[in-house]
Amino acid sequence: MTDVWSQRAEAFRESPTHREGADLDLMVDWCEPGPEVKVLDVATGGGHVARRLREEGCTVVTVDPAPGMKADVVAPADHLPFEDGSFDVVTCRIAAHHFPDVAAAVTEIARVSNRLLVIEDNLFRGEHVEEAERLRDPTHIRCYGEDEWKELVTGAGFEVEQVEHFDRRQSVDAWLDRVDTPADAAARIRELLSDRIDDGMLALESIVLKARRSQK
Repeated sequence: MTDVWSQRAEAFRESPTHREGADLDLMVDWCEPGPEVKVLDVATGGGHVARRLREEGCTVVTVDPAPGMKADVVAPADHLPFEDGSFDVVTCRIAAHHFPDVAAAVTEIARVSNRLLVIEDNLFRGEHVEEAERLRDPTHIRCYGEDEWKELVTGAGFEVEQVEHFDRRQSVDAWLDRVDTPADAAARIRELLSDRIDDGMLALESIVLKARRSQK
C-alpha cells in the first residue's frame, strides 16, 4: 500500500477535492487554531490540512505511512511514535476508510491528543457504494456511519461536540483517474453508482466530527 500511495502523491496534492472546500474550512475552524496550538495531522496525504493550519499560526507535525507524501514522520495511524498527549489537536481528513484497523487507529489518535480530535471521512452510503469503492481502489477498507464514528471516538475517551455532513460533488472521470482505475473496473463502478452520477458528476458525502477529551 505504501508504494501505491507514494505513486499517487502528486495526484492527491493537486486534487481540487482534497485541496479546498467548505469541509476543509470547517476542519480548520474546529481545530481552534492559533500560535500556541500544536497539531498532529495523521495520514496527511497531500498536506492540505497541515498547510491551512500553519497559515493560522499552528505548529503542525505531519505523519503518513507513504514516504512519497513527504510527511514529517513516516508511520501508520495505528502506531504513532509520539508520547501520550503530545499534541493539542489531532486531525485526520479523508483517510480512515483505508485504515486496516480503524479502532486501533482512533485509539492511537486519541492517545496523542490532550484536547481535540477533528476527523473527516467519507460516509457509509450502502454496500453497493462500498463495492464500487473497492473496485476503484483495492486499498479501500470500509466507510463508517455517523453512529459508528461516535462510538469509536467516545470509546477512545472523547466527547463528541459537533458533527456536520457535506455533499461532495466531483467529476467521476477525475475520481477514477486519480487512482488509475482500470477500464473494466471503471465500467462496473459506473453501473454501481448510476444513482449517484449526474451529467458526469459523482455525488458522495463526508462527515466531519469534532470531539474533546472527556473530563470525566
